[in-house]
Amino acid sequence: MYPLELVKPMKEDLTQVGFEEMLTPSEVDEAIENTKGTLLVVVNSVCGCAAGNMRPGVKLSLQNGKTPSRLTTVFAGVDAEAVAQARKYFLPYPPSSPSIALFKDGALVHFLERHHVEGGSAQMIAANLQAAYDEYCG
Repeated sequence: MYPLELVKPMKEDLTQVGFEEMLTPSEVDEAIENTKGTLLVVVNSVCGCAAGNMRPGVKLSLQNGKTPSRLTTVFAGVDAEAVAQARKYFLPYPPSSPSIALFKDGALVHFLERHHVEGGSAQMIAANLQAAYDEYCG
């Protein structure tokens, strides 16, 4: 587990632009099972690719005509139970941090694993997500 002081700015990088933190398994269940429309779930982490590529790419992706109805996040290495619960909904994809999941009416419709994040730029991640938003978001 990482100290809260260390991860606070990393969490705020997303919460300051409208992401809701999910800290418990029940919050994860509520969001995924009860969100009508589209839901973005970002598995945040302390790694360099999250800071350099993933978080900037996710924020950039929101500059699109269509965006998810709801934005949520869990933090790997901190909110362990919430992350484990979220990963149950990501199957068949293996655990991966960071990662990004898009759900529509509770069904997983798009997923970016760590290898998509660490090998790509923020612009590539944003473009990938925007294409998914254009397809799935109303």
